[in-house]
Amino acid sequence: MEKSAIRQALDELAAYLELSGENPFKVRAFANAARAIGNFPGDVAEAAASGALAEVKGIGKGTLDVVRELLATGKSSDLEALRARVPPGLVDMLRVPGLGVAKIRQLHETLQIDSMAALEAAAGDGRLAKLPRFGAKTAESIRNAIAFLKRSSGFRLFHHARDEALALQKTIAAIPGVQRVEIAGSIRRCCEVIRDIDLVVACADGVTADTVRRRLGPRAGATPVDLFLATDGEFGWTLLRATGSAAHLEQLERRAADRGVPMSGPAPEESDAYAALGLAWVPPELREGDGEIAAAASGALPRLVERADLRGCLHCHSTYSDGTVTIPEWAAAARDAGYHWMGLSDHSQAAAYAGGLKPADVERQHAEIDRVNAAHPGFRILKGIEADILADGALDYGAAVLDRFDFVIGSVHSRFGLTKEEMTARVLTAMDDPHLTILGHPTGRLLLAREAFAIDMDQVIEKAAASHVAIEINGDPHRLDLDWRLVRRARDLGIPISIGSDAHAVAGLGNVDVGLGIARKGWLEAEDLLNSLDADAFLAHARQRRSS
Repeated sequence: MEKSAIRQALDELAAYLELSGENPFKVRAFANAARAIGNFPGDVAEAAASGALAEVKGIGKGTLDVVRELLATGKSSDLEALRARVPPGLVDMLRVPGLGVAKIRQLHETLQIDSMAALEAAAGDGRLAKLPRFGAKTAESIRNAIAFLKRSSGFRLFHHARDEALALQKTIAAIPGVQRVEIAGSIRRCCEVIRDIDLVVACADGVTADTVRRRLGPRAGATPVDLFLATDGEFGWTLLRATGSAAHLEQLERRAADRGVPMSGPAPEESDAYAALGLAWVPPELREGDGEIAAAASGALPRLVERADLRGCLHCHSTYSDGTVTIPEWAAAARDAGYHWMGLSDHSQAAAYAGGLKPADVERQHAEIDRVNAAHPGFRILKGIEADILADGALDYGAAVLDRFDFVIGSVHSRFGLTKEEMTARVLTAMDDPHLTILGHPTGRLLLAREAFAIDMDQVIEKAAASHVAIEINGDPHRLDLDWRLVRRARDLGIPISIGSDAHAVAGLGNVDVGLGIARKGWLEAEDLLNSLDADAFLAHARQRRSS
């Protein structure tokens, strides 16, 4: 059983337990176990067999027994029993933003609503608006949220689809007669959400698509797979066609027709195929039909940023707020990952739900950072904060406390329902504060779960360019916010960009690689990113902003 499926089962168990009124400590135990499994860097089955999984923070005896049962049978008897008692539609309703357990119970008890379809009907016919604690505005928000979830159905988050594709690639590569397997399509282009997995396979005579599919076996509920078989001699053309967006391929076909060149023939590698069209090889992330063909023809393609260009890691949470990693552990993990510095940024005090730091906590944390830095010469932890942008646009704490930090990430974590004008004014006001170094996850979106809040990003980007505020690409695969299309616009205006891992566990450092894909889709080069600076240069940037 794949790690993502185990995490999903544990999350589902937590939801069913909560809806059935189970002890909140038990609910939290399963939610914590789901998070621990999701963040576990190794093979879950091997760790369970060796006993290493029992040592992982967040995995207790009861949850470990469930994980072992899932690995052994593919099912959980506890989950099956809960599914028999609690209507599954109630768990589905937890996906609707703003609908917590109490409201779902209210809907079930008063209106007998037990499915998303029934909820949508009640939101549309006025029954929901008449209930206490709901009203017309909430009913409309629920209708909009359900419509968004419907549009999102059939998609998977990038990192889940990528992990699934990598496992499939390994399985197919082991089939006798298979010579080469490459991941293509939207995964290779680093798109935020994925509908299907595209794989290009070169194989010897006698190996067919049916041969491959039989080896993969039944995959109920898994992401659909499209297989493209190719010969070694034309592998480049097949991989090119299986990777590019429709717009990119259409432009290539027009160029081929104009030059009288067929999009076929000898091309063992993609570079051979592009060369046949008189073009430099186009990095997969850029193949969206948005100027990359002209750039390839004129030699103007950017040298896209690479992982080796990054010297610092930003936006990490420790045990001082809602992270699971101590400051010494962060120093060791970031150094081991090849970084020269880390920008720690726990939540500010307004984020009480996330254990936000009170001023006294800030003083304790900074003293510990000083001790850790002294013990690790050659590596630095910088003193940052993720300060809430309050409803009036003020940054949490005020100037006296904010002055203590090396840098400040400002983020919206509440009051998402403001009008577009109100939210835009809120963020623009925050950008007037010289303490603000980086605007964090600027649109608040949660991919496949919550739409971006209403905000005029044109105004925000223009203000960032004028005030030298950096904008974050939040690498959490559930966010990937800023959208890559806006990343490119920000880059064209000279706005500095940061990749924030938003890591709450050591495994979250891998979010940087996902965010890097968005940076590359936005045509970013190393010099466009704050992460590419050394610590002194990054601090100089923050000080310059503060003195403006």
